[in-house]
Amino acid sequence: MKDEIKKSLLDIKISIESIFEYIQDVDTLEKYQNNKLIRRAVEREIEIIGEATNRIF
Repeated sequence: MKDEIKKSLLDIKISIESIFEYIQDVDTLEKYQNNKLIRRAVEREIEIIGEATNRIF
């Protein structure tokens, strides 16, 4: 496997782990929707996942 693909997969893994960390104490959708900081952080991690996915394909 090429190094660039490995790096992209690692970026995806790290972003997924980060999302789980951000939302670990958020037990309802309402809490998520009302927390702008968490929403923005999760959105950014999803962007990173998308960018890494594009690098793979």
